[in-house]
Amino acid sequence: MKKYNVAIAGATGAVGQEMLKILEERNFPIKELRLLASSRSAGKTVNFKGKTFRIEELKKDSFKDIDIALFSAGASRSREFAPSAVASGAVVIDNSSAFRMDEDVPLVVPEVNPKDAFGHNGIIANPNCTTIVMIMALKPLYDYSRIKRIIVSSYQAASGAGLKAMNELSEQAISWAEGKEIAVDKFPYQLLFNVIPQVDIFMPNRYTKEEMKMVNETRKMLHDSEIKISATCVRVPVFRAHSEAVTVEFEDKITPEKATDLINNFPGVKITDNIDKAVYPMPLFADGKDDCEVGRIRQDINGENWLSMWVVGDQIRKGAALNAVQIAELLIS
Repeated sequence: MKKYNVAIAGATGAVGQEMLKILEERNFPIKELRLLASSRSAGKTVNFKGKTFRIEELKKDSFKDIDIALFSAGASRSREFAPSAVASGAVVIDNSSAFRMDEDVPLVVPEVNPKDAFGHNGIIANPNCTTIVMIMALKPLYDYSRIKRIIVSSYQAASGAGLKAMNELSEQAISWAEGKEIAVDKFPYQLLFNVIPQVDIFMPNRYTKEEMKMVNETRKMLHDSEIKISATCVRVPVFRAHSEAVTVEFEDKITPEKATDLINNFPGVKITDNIDKAVYPMPLFADGKDDCEVGRIRQDINGENWLSMWVVGDQIRKGAALNAVQIAELLIS
């Protein structure tokens, strides 16, 4: 089997660490592994497959002889360093928002639009984690009957804002238990015992940037600019796994039974739905899992062309690191 030289830019972050774990779990054929991060992290060591690797500082000349560069270092660093990686001959799989809406950059979920990956010019974008969780549930339904309208509310875990955000939630819980003052830094308000109806900055139309990502990215991956989408994204005091309440209008009649069958036969997503036994997807059980889970599937009271459902997925895995590694697997296949 051919092996590849792989670099991870942002190797010390939550997603970078998960990428390493997934590369090892899936036995990706690596010849050389190069781990890159900021100058603050340079010199730290990381274990991978029983070997110790030293973190190098991310620079424009870091990608010599690299075949695949997995980026999870933020949009500004992707814009700064990804072109250098491409110029060195690497294919960049970028987890940030830097290139997602560029016309020349494919936006890919391998189960949803794999062919798009092969139209790249050196960069392939990983969609936003919230969009990935939703589109995994909706793609098999869209293939059955075109979707006309989506109304979605997300309940997003702290980890969507990074490792420091997860640590802040943990520290807030400890401070509360010890009767100490609760510190706030990563979010505009205390997240513990609270929900914050703002993820990312507000746009001129009063939607947040995160909400508009769900709109624009879904349309791009489904190649359907006519879908009407309205999203409300909310941060909740959960460590990992995003949850979403999704209501969908289709062109044709679709029953919960048909939707269940379609989703059950789609890779990377599974049904968790038995209301008689209080079985439904929850972040508590989705944490660390590869599959997105769908439950509470019901005929929406708007009519026979409408369905409502509840979708949960670990946004660090399928919503970020796993999807990036799957794109790499797709390319070498």
